[in-house]
Amino acid sequence: MMQQQEAGAAGAPVLEMRNISKTFGSTRALSNVSLTVKAGEVHALMGENGAGKSTLMKVLSGAYRPDAGGQVLIDGRPAVMGDPIKARENGIAVIYQELSLAPNLTVGQNMFLGTEPSRFGIVDRSGTRKRAEPILKRLGLTFDVDQRVGALSLGERQMVEIARALTTNARIIVMDEPTTSLTTRETDRLFAVIASLKSQGIAVIYISHRMEEIYQLADRVSVLRDSAYVGTLDRAELSASKLVSMMVGRDLSSFYKKQHSLADGTRTTVLSVRDMGDDRRVHGCSFDAHAGEVLGIAGLVGSGRTELARLIFGADLKTTGSVLLQGRQLAIRSPRDAMDAGIAYLTEDRKGLGLFLDMSISENINVAVIGEDARSGGVLDFAKARKRSDKAVANLSIRTKSTSVNVGALSGGNQQKALIARLLETTPKVIILDEPTRGVDVGAKSEIYRIIDELARAGIAIVVISSDLPEIIGIADRVLVMREGHIAGEVEASAGAPIAQEAIMTLSTGAVTEPVQQEV
Repeated sequence: MMQQQEAGAAGAPVLEMRNISKTFGSTRALSNVSLTVKAGEVHALMGENGAGKSTLMKVLSGAYRPDAGGQVLIDGRPAVMGDPIKARENGIAVIYQELSLAPNLTVGQNMFLGTEPSRFGIVDRSGTRKRAEPILKRLGLTFDVDQRVGALSLGERQMVEIARALTTNARIIVMDEPTTSLTTRETDRLFAVIASLKSQGIAVIYISHRMEEIYQLADRVSVLRDSAYVGTLDRAELSASKLVSMMVGRDLSSFYKKQHSLADGTRTTVLSVRDMGDDRRVHGCSFDAHAGEVLGIAGLVGSGRTELARLIFGADLKTTGSVLLQGRQLAIRSPRDAMDAGIAYLTEDRKGLGLFLDMSISENINVAVIGEDARSGGVLDFAKARKRSDKAVANLSIRTKSTSVNVGALSGGNQQKALIARLLETTPKVIILDEPTRGVDVGAKSEIYRIIDELARAGIAIVVISSDLPEIIGIADRVLVMREGHIAGEVEASAGAPIAQEAIMTLSTGAVTEPVQQEV
């Protein structure tokens, strides 16, 4: 432990990856990438999806063997590559976004899975407990060693993954998008553990698309683009403009698109929600959305944002409230009713609830309007469907060789655009987008913002739910803020000034009891 602390204080390189290349057939996944990580630092690794981040980490973990000419050094000494066991022996641990724990086993059993203490060939449960408890204490964790992992929260399970890494005396821990499914409290706990790991001289390689996390955690940031190393920034050099420019290869001064205009006094109400509630998570919510407007809905996790959207769309059963579209009251009993009326909804869980991952891009885009392609006798007009999907792919700049490719093979950003394309085929008057840029890279985010702006310019009312405050502020004309199932207030840009982030946070946290509203 003392040796690690001294190394961390010295900031000596614990890892050097030199000229790493990796080719799969004719595809160049990595091209002479180099990376240096110091002991006791958080080194963020950023880049668009497909930039090579995961491939580089799989080389580090021993899952992939790099092409000839590359070299990995640990503490200045060459390490064996392409061998996961050797990688672990060298102190390398990778915590993937999809956790690899056994839910029916205890915390201790998961920590030492495959390396269980034994006596006379029998697993020594007492020995497991004695070895596990000091590691949990070292991380400041309070749950019991004998607790079944399946009963833990997602954030606690992630801590078990970190604890398991420490059982192998890991000195380099890779965390791949670790906060994607965590609550704010669990994220804060993770950050505290990362700070503890730093103090012990352990290097953390942190992969994330979330800029605010990078600003909070990273000592240095390295960027990959198009399978190649672009550069490294020290903490003092970090800025959104520099990082975005490095990741996409161009200046994104207009990153958040807001070219649509909503002249004051000419607003046409398209959607009216009155007294919407379900007696559980949503209580008496009322608001209007206007043609050509981007209306943001912000609030902390658990505030009821998604639940409100699902009630409006008919995905969940409301107990109170009404929905009016262009002044006409709707009888929405199911999502089909909402779509037929002209309301579209993009779910926050595109893989679980939105896309059919084992079906083609064309099938996913056409599934909502497949009835329009039926010829006499019930035979489908596949040429018509293919023409529709080809047009959608071109209009939304979905990157694919063919619409016959399975949608599950696309990057997160292109999957999201395929889902938006499906919604647009229903010719909606209102589109509700729930976390539209979650899990997509910065370049795809910019393209999605462009799509949202173009839809608003076409006169569609857009409602965007997002946990990303800079995103909400950058694209929305107004922001409704939810707290504990209620709309706590509304924040709007004032003359010559953008929407105030402080006002949103004040309403989100309940720091004041009176709604805050800024008039234009």
